[in-house]
Amino acid sequence: MKQVTVTVPATTANLGPGFDCLGLALNLHNTVTFRPVEQGLKISVAGEGAEAIPTDESNLVYRAAQQLFQVVGRKPAGLIIEQNNCVPASSGLGSSASAVVAGLAGANALINAGFSQSALLDMAAEMEGHADNVAPAFLGGLVLCNSLNQPGEPGQFHTEQIPTPVYHVVLVLPDVALLTRDARALLPTQVSRADAIFNISRMGLLIRALMAGDFAKLALAMQDRLHQPYRMPLIPGFQAAVRAAQSHGAVATALSGAGPSLIAFSQDNHRPIADDVQAAFAAAGISSRSWILTSDNNGCRVQIQ
Repeated sequence: MKQVTVTVPATTANLGPGFDCLGLALNLHNTVTFRPVEQGLKISVAGEGAEAIPTDESNLVYRAAQQLFQVVGRKPAGLIIEQNNCVPASSGLGSSASAVVAGLAGANALINAGFSQSALLDMAAEMEGHADNVAPAFLGGLVLCNSLNQPGEPGQFHTEQIPTPVYHVVLVLPDVALLTRDARALLPTQVSRADAIFNISRMGLLIRALMAGDFAKLALAMQDRLHQPYRMPLIPGFQAAVRAAQSHGAVATALSGAGPSLIAFSQDNHRPIADDVQAAFAAAGISSRSWILTSDNNGCRVQIQ
């Protein structure tokens, strides 16, 4: 009776102008182990968010696995799922994408379903509603996502892995409740031509700069007019935190995903940047946590024992 262990990285989406289409995997991981048993369902959760994550059939890892089982038409008689989470929930670091990817990849291996990574990615993107977190979670590194479907159709995506150097980034998570669906609800349904052109031009520059390791261009390249101006005001102290990061040499900062985490790119001074950003949030009455992370080029890893 085999055991399947899936390790999935955190992800940071958007990176400024790449709203809903650009994501980067980070070296912070959730690990999920699946064990088939004769009957029943037992789910245990340790680590980040353990007290809030359900351990019944509403668990997101299980729901993703069940989705694949239903497509295939078979499943284990019983199942034990053990989650060990290092990615904080509701942080802008792709925790829900990590759960979906783990569930699909684990189920695929557990029953030898034989789905390709591309097919699994489409399933994951359909569950998530967009691919900018699930694609780098599966593939690793920097990933560009293009939707191929019309509104209302099942999700199909073209993804491009973009080769980059390994980056060191600062992540600071303020203790602010900000759900992705709430942050998305703030966004306008239409944007001006000028704002669309603004983001398109910076998106192209961002990809070029990240491929080349050109830190000098990142400050311009990570500017955005489509989502951050609407979301940043929800996070007390965020603008002061940006200024604090820049004062210690961060060349570019952005909301990580929908927030509330702040991501900062710098060639050095990572710990002083993190400390000063946390101090800026503290001055606004907000506690926070920080990580110094590298980009993760491995993506989802599946081990069968």
